[in-house]
Amino acid sequence: MRASLPAALLVSLALAGAAAAGTPGSSDIAALQVGLAGRALYAADVDGFAGPATIAGLKKLPGAGGPLEAATRAALGTFGTAQLGDRPLVGGCRGWDVAELQFLLAWHGFPSGRFDGVFGDRTTAALMRFQRWAGIDAIGVAGPATRAALADPPPTSPIRLWRPIDALPGDGFGPRADKFHPGVDYPAPMGTLVVAAGDGVVLGAGPVDGYGNLVVVQHAAGVTTMYAHLSKFLVEPGRRVSRGTPLGLAGSTGESTGPHLHFEVRVRDAAVDPATALYQ
Repeated sequence: MRASLPAALLVSLALAGAAAAGTPGSSDIAALQVGLAGRALYAADVDGFAGPATIAGLKKLPGAGGPLEAATRAALGTFGTAQLGDRPLVGGCRGWDVAELQFLLAWHGFPSGRFDGVFGDRTTAALMRFQRWAGIDAIGVAGPATRAALADPPPTSPIRLWRPIDALPGDGFGPRADKFHPGVDYPAPMGTLVVAAGDGVVLGAGPVDGYGNLVVVQHAAGVTTMYAHLSKFLVEPGRRVSRGTPLGLAGSTGESTGPHLHFEVRVRDAAVDPATALYQ
């Protein structure tokens, strides 16, 4: 039952980042946090909220003013030179505007690894995936059309689902340190039963880097659900399942610090907050 997952899905999963749940914050504040972190003045979540840790870091930055003042961007040197919209963004760009782009891409379901303000290969790949998702020419350049699409609210699930495990949620969807967590974690004892969150077809069941043993189920309306870190598979690819069908047992495979289920909901490959889909 260790059937390989489709190659396209493997590429998609490899680009996902990891983070804590909540409402999207300001991309400008997130960029400020990235800039402060680059000077070892900030070590909390890059969440876009000017909380105590952000203000404390700002007070230690020579020449800084308020969180979004020009003096603060100037105090960050070349990092703070350009804000999102000042220039087209392409591979090799660095700075405040790139950090904004990374933050917005993550909240729209396409994390690119670390929030670091560096437009590298992972940011390019995430941008192109978002552009295809949004119906924009996937050329890997963030211009006006991309910015307009990112100004829309993050996508949500068009269908309702049920909790896939008898456990309470832990880490949720959103920033975690300098990365982004694209799902919700359910800490649970090893071997706890994991079930399908809705009716669908098993798209894949196999090991994936980071995710460990992973089951992916295709539902209606372009929705897929993902069940990671399993200790055992109970289904094979191609099987039709109903809500509550056993899929596997909770475990700690892949990049995991202890037994839990990592659960993701995706809409046409965009990771969405599972809270927008779950009945419970």
